[in-house]
Amino acid sequence: MSATPACPQCTLENTYQDGDNLVCADCGFEWPAVATAAAGDDEADAVIKDANGQVLADGDAVVLIKDLKVKGSSITLKQGTKVKSIRLVGGDHEVDCKMDAGNFMLKACFLKKV
Repeated sequence: MSATPACPQCTLENTYQDGDNLVCADCGFEWPAVATAAAGDDEADAVIKDANGQVLADGDAVVLIKDLKVKGSSITLKQGTKVKSIRLVGGDHEVDCKMDAGNFMLKACFLKKV
C-alpha cells in the first residue's frame, strides 16, 4: 500500500507527491504534504485545561464554575456541582460526564479541577 494518504476531496487513494504538494490523479485536487502530517499530530498532543489552566485527565473530579442551561430542556446544571470520574473526548465539548441529571458533554472552560 502507498504511504501517501487518500485525497481529502474525493477520498480515492490514487495520489502522488509532486514537490511539496500531494496531488490526486483522479480529480486533480492538490494539497500541501506538510499540513497533512502536522494535522494528525495536533489531535494526539492536544492538552485539555480547565478554567484555571490546570491540565485535565481521564478520571479527574471537577466542579462547575457557573450555572449552565441545557439546550432543549428545562434542566439547569448548578454552579458548584461536583462531577466525578470525567472522560476526555475530542471535539468542541471536550469532557464527557455523568451527573444525577443525566449524561452530558461539557466544555472544559466551565469546569474547575478539584
